[in-house]
Amino acid sequence: MNIKIILEGKLKETFYREGVFEYQKRLLGRVEVVEVQSIEDYIKNKSNSFLISMDIDGKELSSPAFAQKIREIESDGYYNEILFLIGGAGGLNDSIKSKSNYKLSMSKMTFLHQEAVLILIEQVYRAFKILNNEPYHK
Repeated sequence: MNIKIILEGKLKETFYREGVFEYQKRLLGRVEVVEVQSIEDYIKNKSNSFLISMDIDGKELSSPAFAQKIREIESDGYYNEILFLIGGAGGLNDSIKSKSNYKLSMSKMTFLHQEAVLILIEQVYRAFKILNNEPYHK
């Protein structure tokens, strides 16, 4: 299953790009980061995509529970990709949140959208390690 992190904006700082690239290498190309100007435009024709809005008011999950959520989505059989949606400086608008299948919170704290990408891709990597019973997550 394809997993994409959709970022409204850009990964500007080199250290964020390098960190994201490192996890993409470890994930063997299973996760793509897509920088867009408008998430709304990007998701218009994504009917077979499981949309996860990254939202401070979303559900907080432990790393094992996050891994299990990914497994559940993959096992469903309906969706061909998971799209994690990260808004720009103002976050995601309500119309995008209402179209989402799930709202996920990394924390009650607020992060820069570039930090959120790095944290999220690391958690996806951790989830794959957990699902494959490989050491890393503790």
